[in-house]
Amino acid sequence: MIILTIESTCDETAAAVIASGPHVLGAAVATQTELHARFQGVVPEVAARAHVQRILPVIDEAIRQADIDPADLDAIAVANTPGLAGSLMVGLTAAKTLAVAWNKPLVAVNHLQAHIYACQMSDPGEIYPCVGLIVSGGHTSLYACHSATELDYLGGTIDDAAGEAFDKVGAMLGLPFPGGPSVSRAAAAGNPKAHDFPRSLVGEDHLNFSFSGLKTAVRYCLVGPGKQDFSQLDLSEQQLADLCASFEQAVVDCLVAKSRQAIRQTGFSKLCVGGGVAANGRLRAALAEAADRDGFGLVIAPPDLCTDNAVMGAVALEQIERHGYDSLDVDIHPGLQRGY
Repeated sequence: MIILTIESTCDETAAAVIASGPHVLGAAVATQTELHARFQGVVPEVAARAHVQRILPVIDEAIRQADIDPADLDAIAVANTPGLAGSLMVGLTAAKTLAVAWNKPLVAVNHLQAHIYACQMSDPGEIYPCVGLIVSGGHTSLYACHSATELDYLGGTIDDAAGEAFDKVGAMLGLPFPGGPSVSRAAAAGNPKAHDFPRSLVGEDHLNFSFSGLKTAVRYCLVGPGKQDFSQLDLSEQQLADLCASFEQAVVDCLVAKSRQAIRQTGFSKLCVGGGVAANGRLRAALAEAADRDGFGLVIAPPDLCTDNAVMGAVALEQIERHGYDSLDVDIHPGLQRGY
């Protein structure tokens, strides 16, 4: 079976051609980082308009790389939940249009299931059942993953996502957007114990996260309460590095602690991690150390499959096998999942 997968949930326009196996025959991603940089965050209307401009060229490039004809496709898959409404609508409209024009069945994909499936794309064994940690700019959630398409929600952030906190701290410090990679680069030369930032909800008997208080603690460390001009910050390189390292370590400690707690609570023996923040080197090292210490298996999506991409849409192959196809009446389901 050969399928075309489309991803447009937020600010990356992506398409891939996947064969059963799964095997990647072609993949393309058009990033929007430069468009959103001056706003220090993703602007939904800007993202949707960019998807309109880029989606057909990206699909064409994926098919060109695969060296196939549209007639060779067996289905078209598209992420329809969760995400930004306008962005999702562009992807779903393109998928429906091509499904009609090329007379192909349609498969609606859950973006969060796909993030966990990115781990399966890089692992020769079977990753399910597992605890799934999705940690990105929009989501920080834990799931009991019984199969590729059966995920039970265990807990998640009640306010900011981890990636969102990285972006906001990066904006405070005047670092380039997106904040995650910029903060991590600055943190590499820093002392993670320089500032004792809070690890909210760690030690409590549930699997929710909270990063809003951590973000506020960084703000108070920089300028104190009230309206302040962050452009007037005067930090040395070492002060900047220490602050970034301390913030990053606090985020990592929260993610690792709750992941270990989820493993104990579910009794599963494997943790699978996906999402943009899963590319963070300090997080990957801390999770590997925890897996060694606690004796559970660990699979983290490769860095190029952590950020939004269409290759992880290969989860549609599992969905077809278990549940078949979707009708052209399928709609988008935007929004974010929060632990409240």
